[in-house]
Amino acid sequence: MDAAVILTIGLALAFAVTNGLHDASNAIATLVATRAARPGQAIVLAAVFNLLGPLLVGGAVASAIAGIVTIAGSEAVGVIAAGLLGAVAWNLITWRWGLPSSSGHALVGGLVGAAVVASGADAVRWGGLDGIHPVGVFGALIALAVSPPLGALAGFLLVRALRRGARTASRRWRDLAQAGQWATSATLAFSHGANDAQKSAGVVAAVLVAGGQIDALSAPLWATAGCAAALTLGTAAGGWGIARTVGRRIYHLHPVDGLSSQGASAAVILGASLLGAPTSTTQVVASSVIGVGGGRRRWHHVRWTIVRQMGTAWLLTMPASAAIGALALLAERALP
Repeated sequence: MDAAVILTIGLALAFAVTNGLHDASNAIATLVATRAARPGQAIVLAAVFNLLGPLLVGGAVASAIAGIVTIAGSEAVGVIAAGLLGAVAWNLITWRWGLPSSSGHALVGGLVGAAVVASGADAVRWGGLDGIHPVGVFGALIALAVSPPLGALAGFLLVRALRRGARTASRRWRDLAQAGQWATSATLAFSHGANDAQKSAGVVAAVLVAGGQIDALSAPLWATAGCAAALTLGTAAGGWGIARTVGRRIYHLHPVDGLSSQGASAAVILGASLLGAPTSTTQVVASSVIGVGGGRRRWHHVRWTIVRQMGTAWLLTMPASAAIGALALLAERALP
C-alpha cells in the first residue's frame, strides 16, 4: 500500500471525525437538552451504538458513495483526497461557527468538484434512482433533499400522537418520556452510525480499489470499524456547539418533544440506511425539531432566525466544498 493511498485513508478517517463533530452529537442533543441524561452518559450511549450501526446494517450506503467518482487507477486517489479535503475544510468552518451543516452534502460536493477539474463532467457518475435505490450524485441529492421534510413530518405526527396519549396518562408520563428518550437516542445513534460511518467507509473502499488493494467497491471490516470509531471520536471531541443549536436554540424542547424528535429521526435515517440512501443526521434531526414545534401548534415559538441561518449553511455546503475540493486538486497538481 503506497503513501498516497495511506494518506487518503487518513483523510477519510479525518472526515469521519469532523462528521462526528457535526452529526453524531445530534443523536444525543435532545437527550441532553431535556436533561434526560448528562453529557458524559449520552456520549457513552452514542459511542456504543455508533459502532454497532455500520457493523450490523450492511454497506448499501457505502456502495452508493463509493460509486460517485468514475475515474479509475492511481489518478482517482488524488481526486478522492482533494474531495475529502474540501469536505473536511467545510465541516471545520461550519463547526467553528456552530452551524449545523450536512457532512453528506460536503462529501458529495468535494468529490464532484475535484473530479470535474480532473477529467470533466464525465468523471462523475450523475445517476438518479434505480427503482427506489439512489444511484450516483443525483441519487444522493434526492435522498439528502427528501429526508428533512420526512423528518419534519414524522416529528409533527409523532408529537401529536404522543400528546394525545398523554392526556389520559398518569402523572408519571414525564418520567416515562425521559426514560423513553434513552431508547430513541440509542436507536438514533445506531441509525447515524449505519448511515454516516458508511459514507467514509465507502470512500475508503473506492481508494482501495483505485490503489489496487481490493477488486470490488465493498469496504473491508477494518475500514467500517475504523470509520465508526472515528465518528464516535468526533462526538466526544467537541460537537456540543452544534448540539446546543439543535437541542435548544431552534425550539425549547420538553421530554415528550425530545422523544418525538429522536423517534422520528431514527425512523427516517434507519429506513434510508436500509435503502442505501445517504442522509444528513443534522438536517433530519433539526427538521424533526421544527416539526415537533408545529405539532404542538407553536410555530411562533420556533426560532426562525436560527432556521434561516441553518438553511443558508445547507445551501452553501455543496458549492463551497466543491470549490475547495477543486482548488485542492489544482494545488496538488502544482506541487513538484
